[in-house]
Amino acid sequence: MKVLLLGTAAGGGFPQWNCACRMCTAGLPPRTQDCLAVSADGRGWYLVNVSPDIRTQLLGAKPLAAGPGPRDTPVRGAFLTDAELDHSLGLAMLREGAGLRVWAPDAVLTALRADFPLRDIAARYGGWDWQPAGAVEVDGLRVTAVPVGSKRPRYVRSDVDGPWVVAYRIEDPATGGVLVYAPCLAEWSKRFDDLVAGATCVVLDGTFYSPAEMSGATGGKLDNVQRAMGHIPIAGPEGSLARIAAHPGVRWVYTHLNNTNPILDPAGPEHAVVLAGGAAAPPDGTELTL
Repeated sequence: MKVLLLGTAAGGGFPQWNCACRMCTAGLPPRTQDCLAVSADGRGWYLVNVSPDIRTQLLGAKPLAAGPGPRDTPVRGAFLTDAELDHSLGLAMLREGAGLRVWAPDAVLTALRADFPLRDIAARYGGWDWQPAGAVEVDGLRVTAVPVGSKRPRYVRSDVDGPWVVAYRIEDPATGGVLVYAPCLAEWSKRFDDLVAGATCVVLDGTFYSPAEMSGATGGKLDNVQRAMGHIPIAGPEGSLARIAAHPGVRWVYTHLNNTNPILDPAGPEHAVVLAGGAAAPPDGTELTL
């Protein structure tokens, strides 16, 4: 199984256009919004989340280049972890891709019709196939969705039951490689422990380094807002880095990094702590083989 980390930043990307925090003004390498692509054979690829930066991401990834025919593309479809705009808005950029398949939780499929009518918009450009996320097999991959959160997007007004956020366990039976993709994780539960057990690689929610990060970076009182955003922090006794040691042999990769996150600086002490804890925060364009 081949995995391309197309984007590794949280919503708004890095640096963020309307932010002059320490990290955004540090001159560090930019990152696009969280999205990855996965393939069993290197020919047919599936996106997992589709960021607003998807055009730039696709054009910058050689394995995803169009061809060999004049209108051929190796992109076969997409899986959505949630209905947040930074994970779904890019579908509008793929509107010419008639025949694309999209899997998402039922609540997400409803939101993308009732609250943000993306499905109806796409239907005017070509035949799309929208399916509930569960357990499916596509082009040599076994993909299973597991609920991990209940946070609904701010734009949603319809009364729809969740789950609103899922992680995906993607298995390649031919190689035994197992990828878990969880860019939005509200808490590390026993169910999540079971999900990552035996995985080859886990691409994990790294939105915030510390529980009060946004408050410290912006000078505001945003602690409650940060907790409500549904992201477990990296550091601290209840953070994800403390849980990693229970799963030896797994490769851990942080993604969905907020623009305030100090691990964006590869020379910073927080980045060193992450590396020492057995994880990494690689840049956009990183390719993994499982």
